[in-house]
Amino acid sequence: MNNSVIVLGGGGHAKVVIEILRSTGYDVSYCIAASDDVPYCVGVPVLCGDHHLSRLLDAGHSKLFPGIGSNAVRGRAAEQALKLGYELVNAVSPMASISPSSIIGKGVAIMGGVIVNAESRIEDLAIINTGATVDHDCHVGFSAHVAPQCALAGNVKVGDFAFLGIGTKVIPEIVIGENALVGAGSIIIRDVPPSSKVINRMHQIVSQRG
Repeated sequence: MNNSVIVLGGGGHAKVVIEILRSTGYDVSYCIAASDDVPYCVGVPVLCGDHHLSRLLDAGHSKLFPGIGSNAVRGRAAEQALKLGYELVNAVSPMASISPSSIIGKGVAIMGGVIVNAESRIEDLAIINTGATVDHDCHVGFSAHVAPQCALAGNVKVGDFAFLGIGTKVIPEIVIGENALVGAGSIIIRDVPPSSKVINRMHQIVSQRG
């Protein structure tokens, strides 16, 4: 079962990572979710309940990917799986561009269209979502989520469990604290304190219509 992977989660995020895992040669055998409302996730059987983890490990399944969107839940679920003895794999889209000098952790999701530039570091369980750009010398923390179409300029630091909403733009040298939440479409020009919620959208009227 060298290419067999178990995916935690059965929602939309899990769908995307399953297709990425398949595209990189993995065989996704099962999803494990909190609910069995949906019996399949893009064709993969869904099992309800964490108790299946031990049984599947005993059956020879040793690789796992945490396909859960929530940063906190993803972190807890992966910790449980690691304690049981699972090995975390990465889901890195072949359509992403990853610098050879970057460092990518374990259990990381990197979606299609992503660019990770020179000497950036992506920590364990982080999500770099569709079309996001992470420029040189950035650091994305443990179980953080950089949503689709975000743009991080050079040397940006994103703390553990932080969430950057879709389309967030961050100028160079900014620090976004751990567990911070940045609203969609924000333009971040100052450091963001830990555990804070920030929405910063700059609007400019160029002219009036009609």
